[in-house]
Amino acid sequence: AALTVRFLTRRFIGEYGDMEFIYSHNLTVDGREILFHIWDVPNSQEQAEEGSLEEKRIQWADSFVLVYSICDRASFNILPLKIQFIKATKEGQSQEKVPIVIVGNKRDLHHQRVVSSEEGRLLALSLDCGFYEVSAAE
Repeated sequence: AALTVRFLTRRFIGEYGDMEFIYSHNLTVDGREILFHIWDVPNSQEQAEEGSLEEKRIQWADSFVLVYSICDRASFNILPLKIQFIKATKEGQSQEKVPIVIVGNKRDLHHQRVVSSEEGRLLALSLDCGFYEVSAAE
């Protein structure tokens, strides 16, 4: 949520609840007006989440940005399963590769880091995803 709000408003807000939001945002890229619809879903580490709801979210989206905290190993460890589920759901219907980017957040909290940049890069490489490390706060 912090990254989404930062992208939309250029402001940082540190605390968020566990609520879902859908945002719309216009942006000019290379002289073209692009309308983004962002479905911001908090991380659910429960494997028991309803599969049909998760599939609905995946079918709705054209691309995915999966964010983990570099200070939270569990948020990183859940990524491979989520990415496999996304690919099975999206790519099972077509031969097109689904755009997925993995983002390590909280780069500013390097003193609390438990997931190395190299681990993030290697995971992204092994799953054929993009990779970035950022700080929503900075």
